[in-house]
Amino acid sequence: MAEKLLEIGDGFWNIRGDFRIGVLNIGTQASLVRLSDGRFVLLDAYTLPDALLREVKALTGGGKDIDAIINLHPFHTIHVKRAHAQFPGARLFGSARHVAKAPQLPWQDLRVDGTDALSAELGGELAFSVPDGVDFISEDESVHFSSVLAYHSASQTIHVDDTFNHVAMPLFGGLSLHPTLGKALKKEKGAAGAFRTWASGIADDWGGARNLCAAHTSPLLGVDNLGDQMRAALSRSERKLRAHERRQR
Repeated sequence: MAEKLLEIGDGFWNIRGDFRIGVLNIGTQASLVRLSDGRFVLLDAYTLPDALLREVKALTGGGKDIDAIINLHPFHTIHVKRAHAQFPGARLFGSARHVAKAPQLPWQDLRVDGTDALSAELGGELAFSVPDGVDFISEDESVHFSSVLAYHSASQTIHVDDTFNHVAMPLFGGLSLHPTLGKALKKEKGAAGAFRTWASGIADDWGGARNLCAAHTSPLLGVDNLGDQMRAALSRSERKLRAHERRQR
């Protein structure tokens, strides 16, 4: 997996990054979004190598037009300090866990899981959603299922970390929900149903998107049936949801 900047179109660029566990490079991502007033925001933090940094600065007035870095996944914290150092003028948004991990940084008071307020802060050009029925910040730090999903309607692009995965492989690939769903569901009655309702709603509300940029895997670009693919991913996870419902009776 190579570090690169992908122009998705209509003011949206996806940054494909490296993330290695031992010899395995599972990749990671950030996205650069241009708003209609000329401001840019970074969705998630990534330490840009020199070549990518030059590309991003060329787009953003040397970096001064980047208004905000919005850290959407509470367990994606490795690059937060270095991204802030690369763009120190950008406002910094994160989850409670980001703030706890790097309390010395100049965090905004608004947390990323305050989705309506965060959207309003950016002029309504990005919509945000947090999955229902699952822990946003799990006590089990190996469970990275939940994050804040972002939708940029101008480019018809969804940016998502972990919650949805896309693997570009015939037969075994496709769009799926993160395998830790069973562990992420809240230990309470109704959690599976709440998640099912949320996922179905996202497929309905954002299903007209044509692009989905997922961390660790690969982007899904230029499709006409994303909502159907999201519903199919939910259907394939039904066994986990039903098992949770049986345990929480």
